[in-house]
Amino acid sequence: MGRRAVLEGLASGLLAQPWRGVLIHAADSLNLTTLAQAALIHVGPPAALSGATSLALHGLSVCTSTMIHLSVPPVKRARSKPGLVIHRAEFQPSDVVELDGLPAFSLDLALADHLCDGDERTAFAALDQALARLPEDHRPILRKNVRDRLVDRRDRRGIHRAQMLLALATGQAESPPESILRLIVVEAGFPVPEPQFEITAVDGRRLYVLDMAWPELRIALEYDGFAAHEDRHERDAERDERMAGRGWITIRATAVDLREPGRVIAELRDAFKLRSGHHA
Repeated sequence: MGRRAVLEGLASGLLAQPWRGVLIHAADSLNLTTLAQAALIHVGPPAALSGATSLALHGLSVCTSTMIHLSVPPVKRARSKPGLVIHRAEFQPSDVVELDGLPAFSLDLALADHLCDGDERTAFAALDQALARLPEDHRPILRKNVRDRLVDRRDRRGIHRAQMLLALATGQAESPPESILRLIVVEAGFPVPEPQFEITAVDGRRLYVLDMAWPELRIALEYDGFAAHEDRHERDAERDERMAGRGWITIRATAVDLREPGRVIAELRDAFKLRSGHHA
């Protein structure tokens, strides 16, 4: 382009410089693939996209941050800066796959790393989402591969948390918020609920599928996503009433409750106290 064109582009806002030595179209400043490629150019090889960035490129929609995570060998000179997180780790060529033409950690390695040191809720929802995309008989393979990555991990920080999250994931949640709600409930001290619990008629017909349930106590927890439930309040209330007629207590959670779960936790505790005679 020439120096003058570059300076004019930067001055006019047509171009942006996320990191030194790299220019992108300003319109692509929130495009993950563009930023990932810019980070790779800025740092230079050897390097591979990792953590949440790799998971997003693997198609896990719960990982939406445009903060770029990049892993480099310990001896490489590179440092984190705004918008770019540098991780130092030994990795082999076999650990790296090509996604959108960019080098990135394989799914199992990226999941293992994120389960250890990433945001807990995002990491758990990503694992659940990754499992959900697989046929049920293939899920144990991914689970084993992630577990093997954890065993081989030199940095032992976060291993216990990662193993707990791996054990809790089912791949049966219908959305990332539902996965996060399951994690919130378990971390609050409640028994692990059964996901996608079916309520059937006497003749075996399926009547309802509950997001989460403690069937021995007949307590159900439903996540109401805005888009799915904004026009269903009356139908949901009618369903809850029918479930009450079968002896079930139904508690409903929304996106607000994921940020401030106090109400849901309190209602669950009341339900558990009523049904089992003690607090969770």
